[in-house]
Amino acid sequence: MDAGGASSSASSTSEKYDVLLSFRGEDTRNTFTSHLYAALERKKIKTYIDEKSLERGDRISPALLEAIRISKISVIVFSKDYALSSWCLNELVHILECHRENKHMVIPIFYDVENKHMPSWCLHG
Repeated sequence: MDAGGASSSASSTSEKYDVLLSFRGEDTRNTFTSHLYAALERKKIKTYIDEKSLERGDRISPALLEAIRISKISVIVFSKDYALSSWCLNELVHILECHRENKHMVIPIFYDVENKHMPSWCLHG
């Protein structure tokens, strides 16, 4: 995700999300991630997805941090340049903190990448 805004069936972050999508917008926003989001919404799965772009150096917004915290599941779309984005890596750190502290479920998806170099938590949960 690249920004602090939300677009979902919920109007505020006070309601829990079923799923939060984490992705590098440049890599997958208009391809895989948009299709995944549409499929989740069709199934009435309350999904948080960022729609705005951030400039390099922008900080994660409080709204996004809250959305991560109150989501049941984070789906991380690891694309070829995901790890090149400091924004994505900062978001990933927060997701993993929630996983460690609250047993927040994390589902990795490898989009057009080899997973042989991914950390074991990505592969085995």
